[in-house]
Amino acid sequence: MNLKDCHNFDDFRKLAKKKLPSPIFHYIDGGSDDEVTLKRNTEAFNDCDLIPNVLADVGNIDLSTTVLGQKIDFPLFLSATAMHRLYHHHGERATAKAAEKMGTIFGTSTMATVSMEEIGELTKGPKLFQLYIHRDRGLTDNLIERCKKAGFNSMCLTVDTVVAGNRERDRRTGFTTPPKLTLGSLLSFAMHPGWTVNNLIHEKFKLANIIHMTEKGSSIDKSVIDYINEQFDPCMNWKDAEYCVKKWNGPFALKGVMSVEDAKKAIDIGCTAIIISNHGGRQLDGSRAPFDQLAEIVDAVGDKIEVILDGGVRRGTHVLKALSLGAKACSFGKGYLFALGAGGQKGVEAILKKMKEEIYRDMTLMGCKSISELNRSKVVFRK
Repeated sequence: MNLKDCHNFDDFRKLAKKKLPSPIFHYIDGGSDDEVTLKRNTEAFNDCDLIPNVLADVGNIDLSTTVLGQKIDFPLFLSATAMHRLYHHHGERATAKAAEKMGTIFGTSTMATVSMEEIGELTKGPKLFQLYIHRDRGLTDNLIERCKKAGFNSMCLTVDTVVAGNRERDRRTGFTTPPKLTLGSLLSFAMHPGWTVNNLIHEKFKLANIIHMTEKGSSIDKSVIDYINEQFDPCMNWKDAEYCVKKWNGPFALKGVMSVEDAKKAIDIGCTAIIISNHGGRQLDGSRAPFDQLAEIVDAVGDKIEVILDGGVRRGTHVLKALSLGAKACSFGKGYLFALGAGGQKGVEAILKKMKEEIYRDMTLMGCKSISELNRSKVVFRK
């Protein structure tokens, strides 16, 4: 199996599983506790059906939209995810180049393995930086200032990770960053020599954005769960978020909003967007799926703030359903991380191309010439 055999999310997942050592694969694939919310994130889309119109003259379809102050070629972008060097030795360089080539936003994390400065020089495409507030508040100020200088267009603050979710798969596999050999993982690393050799001969693993600010930046050598619990500030509150919004003074989203109440507060502190997300089912298991919350939040605040859906997106039809309910755009993480593990930059380009083709084809079948024609008349929920 190779990239040409990958036609959908599941195919990229299977190829990534073949190429990545078990601890790395399961770090992408897993959720928290019983993984109920992880599964529900995608299943929620099945509760809603599309209603197409015919004879609509769809010879010329425009998929472009503007989100977070940035025009993109189609309404799906790369959610900011951590530590891309775990999945491919080119790391964020590969994903950034793929996003630019496909005309969409590249999201990069505080916990990236390629610095924001290098990303800023590498790509002129639209870029989003995902901020985490650490206990050391000087680190937060430093990240925001550097983002401005590096040419990032927008920022989001992740607000659902003040403590790590119970990711039991990571405990079972002994996942650490950087990866280390244990009796339990030795066989898996040995059975994936391509990944293992590339990891050994290329640059040393580091959290490039924070390595100069904390000793944890170069060798965490423990679980991500422990890192989050030690480094992220559980006292983070709305005043802290407002401080970040004002200091950034540009397109700014709160990521991890799941309630109408919090969506309204995001408006009050000056956010231009919210990202409805439960962290890919990796935090509070048993919480609602983002798609389940979308309509209620859009009805409450959709005319005052951009609403972005993140979580469970696997198909072009998922994107169309979200947009029909009022989302401005969607983002996804697991899909492109599997593609990165499966084939580096070419893999990420391949899954973005597949998703764009699906969205275009589905728009054609829906009888919609532009994103603006997707509305509540295009969907109905099953009873």
